[in-house]
Amino acid sequence: MRYHVLHETEYHYDSVVTLSQQMLHMTPRNSNAQYCEQYSLIISPTPTEHTQYFDYFKNYSDYIAVFTPHELLKVSSSFTVSLQRRPYWTELQNSLPWETVAQQLLHPSNVDLEVVGYLYSSPNVKSSQALMDFALLSFWQGRPLIEAALDLTQRIYQSFEFDPEATNVSTPLDEVLAGKRGVCQDFAHLMIGCLRSLGLASRYVSGYILTNPPEGKERLVGADASHAWVSVYCPTYGWIDFDPTNNCLVQSEHITVAWGRDFSDVSPMRGVVLGGGAQELTVRVTVTPVPLMAMT
Repeated sequence: MRYHVLHETEYHYDSVVTLSQQMLHMTPRNSNAQYCEQYSLIISPTPTEHTQYFDYFKNYSDYIAVFTPHELLKVSSSFTVSLQRRPYWTELQNSLPWETVAQQLLHPSNVDLEVVGYLYSSPNVKSSQALMDFALLSFWQGRPLIEAALDLTQRIYQSFEFDPEATNVSTPLDEVLAGKRGVCQDFAHLMIGCLRSLGLASRYVSGYILTNPPEGKERLVGADASHAWVSVYCPTYGWIDFDPTNNCLVQSEHITVAWGRDFSDVSPMRGVVLGGGAQELTVRVTVTPVPLMAMT
């Protein structure tokens, strides 16, 4: 599969901004499952300083500083990616029991240090007894890790209601668990918290997902949105991705931009401004399948 993604962000300010410094995570990662064929980043006003580097998690990151006075900041990320086939459920039947994996992860000398970093609480994901109790309904004794993780994915989907008005970026996980409502970010954080509370390594993945318009309707430009899901470490297979918002094992409609411990590590755009007063944020995302013949 190939997709083209256009992510447009605009900040409108009530008064003049004299300095804006921003950190961006908008460049897609390359991996065994994904290859970025083309990428562009257009910023207006043109940044006075612009540096691209790899962050701690090896995500592409951009630092920009705009010294030009402005009342509108526009950032447009555009790219084309090709996705490779990921393992189907039938190919993931031989994972170890989850307790065995948790025991292995207790000994960092036997595990890649990158994996160890995803075992512990992070700014937006705190392990707890309540999360462990919720997880154990799926992770019974001796159950294979991948089977249990898929069951947890399904239970979150079935038990929680998608409600963009119920939470915000700072809503604690215990409130999400009690209220049974939230958005993809909350459901990803919830699943990660459940897994880490059991001693399992799990990371937060940010990106996009192809959404399908109602039958007979055209795809609307700008109607898509950023998305978040979960990656679980399994010694047998490596990192396997699950989407609790959409009740699925990730296959060929998820486009990865960055991953980290939680949203705070990979937010698409965050920073500070001098001046500006009140601000209004507008975000438009368009994900479009690219016909194979168009790439020849």
